[in-house]
Amino acid sequence: MSKKIRVAVLFGGKSNEHSISVASAGGVIGAIDPSKYEVIPVGITKKGEFVPYSVDPKKLALSEGLKTVTSKGESLRFALDGSKELFEVDKSGRQTSLGVIDVVFPVLHGKFGEDGTIQGYLELAGIPYVGNGVLASSVAMDKEFGKTLFKAAGIPTPDFKVVTAKQMVNDPESALEKLSELKLPVFVKPARAGSSVGITKVKSADKLADAVAEALTHDDKVIVEVGVIGREIECAVLGCRGDEPERVSVAGEIIVTGREFYDFEAKYVDSDSAKLTCPAEISNSELKQMQQLAKKAFRALGCEGLARVDFFLTKDGFMLNEINTMPGFTSISMFPRCFSESGMSFTELVSELIELALEN
Repeated sequence: MSKKIRVAVLFGGKSNEHSISVASAGGVIGAIDPSKYEVIPVGITKKGEFVPYSVDPKKLALSEGLKTVTSKGESLRFALDGSKELFEVDKSGRQTSLGVIDVVFPVLHGKFGEDGTIQGYLELAGIPYVGNGVLASSVAMDKEFGKTLFKAAGIPTPDFKVVTAKQMVNDPESALEKLSELKLPVFVKPARAGSSVGITKVKSADKLADAVAEALTHDDKVIVEVGVIGREIECAVLGCRGDEPERVSVAGEIIVTGREFYDFEAKYVDSDSAKLTCPAEISNSELKQMQQLAKKAFRALGCEGLARVDFFLTKDGFMLNEINTMPGFTSISMFPRCFSESGMSFTELVSELIELALEN
C-alpha cells in the first residue's frame, strides 16, 4: 500500500476574516479523500500562534456559528532548514517532531494569509503549498495594484481613486476633494481586506468622510470605486497542468435582496438576504466571454493554482471587479459550487488543488 500524502491545513490567522477561514478549513478537511491524504490541522490564533487543533469538520460549518482558534499552551512550528518537518512544542518548551509535511493547504483569508505573507514563509520552509505565489497573492490582495494591472491588460474594471491614512491626517480636505471627482454612488473599501469587511456604499458626498474613516479602521489605505449597475457574476479558475490551459467553471450569480450590496452579514449571517444561483442564466456567448476574461485576468496577475474571479455584467458587457486568490471553501462558497456544477466534486477539486501544488 502506497504511503499517504501528508497535508497540513492552515486556518484561522491574524486577519479580520479569521472565523471565515476556520469555516473554510472545515469544508476542505471534510472534503479531503482520506484514502489518499493524511490531514494535519494547524490552527493559527488571532495573535499569530501556530497551534495543534483537534477538528471535527462538521463542527466548523457556518451553521454551527463562527469559530475562533485559541491556544492551550502547546504550539507548532515548521522547520526552515528545508527538511519540511513540523514540530510540536509543549508548555515546557520541549520539541517533538511530527514528521515531514508533503504539502500545505493554507486556507487563510485576508491579511497575513492571502497577501503573500504565509506564502513567503512556506517558500522559506521549502514546502509545496496550494494556491498562488507571493507576487500574485500580494498584488491581488491590494485592490489598487490589482486593478492597475487589469487596466494595463485591457480588462474593463470600475474607475477608482485611492486615499491613505497619512493623507487624511495631513490634508483631509484635499483628499476628500479628490474622491468627490468620482460619480456617485461609490463604494469605499479597505484596499487590502476581503469578505466585504469595512465596505460602505456612499450615495451622498456628505457621507464620504465617515465611510473613509470606517474603512481606515481596517487598513491604512482605502480604495473608492464608482458604483456599477449590473449583475454580480462569478466564476472559478483552476491552474493548468503542464502546457494545458487554465480551466474555468460555469458562472454563478449573487442576487441580493433587502440590502444595499453583498456585505459581510449577507455572506455569512443573514442567509435570506442573498441568493446564490449556479449555473447563472447567461447566454453561451456571454459565458465564453466571461471565461476568456477570467483567464486573461488570471494571467495578468501571474496566478497559479486557483482563483475566483468576480465580474459585473452590465448592458455594455463584463466589467471585472476583483480576483480572490484563496476563495471560501464553506458550504455556501461559490468556488467549489461553480466547479461542482462544472462536473468536479468537492473532493475531486481538493485533490486536484493538492496535486497541482505538488506538480508545480
